[in-house]
Amino acid sequence: QVQLVESGGGLVQPGGSLRLSCAASGFTFSHYVMSWVRQAPGKGPEWVSDINSSGSSTNYADSVKGRFTVSRDNAKNTLYLQMNSLKLEDTAVYYCAVPSHRKILSPTWDRYDYWGQGTQVTVSS
Repeated sequence: QVQLVESGGGLVQPGGSLRLSCAASGFTFSHYVMSWVRQAPGKGPEWVSDINSSGSSTNYADSVKGRFTVSRDNAKNTLYLQMNSLKLEDTAVYYCAVPSHRKILSPTWDRYDYWGQGTQVTVSS
């Protein structure tokens, strides 16, 4: 049974940093591309970042480039998202997710096969 458990969220001031973690189980973590997705109140899911199975290749949304860093530790079945220089607009629930291989172009949760419960990140002064 696939489980993804996010942690590390919290309240942070603009310009601050947080490091999110995602503990994965129930599948061969090291074989999968992983994504971070966030959802702000009243909004649909927004893709943030992804990382290939080995961790050698990463991609980021333009909105977070240069500020966020995704990484993974396959030996620990854990995905990370280091978030620096946080902005008010980064406020959202952050999820780690397994992207679907289906060709779904619309920005919905249908793009993902699995996701966790999420962890709240609130950027506020």
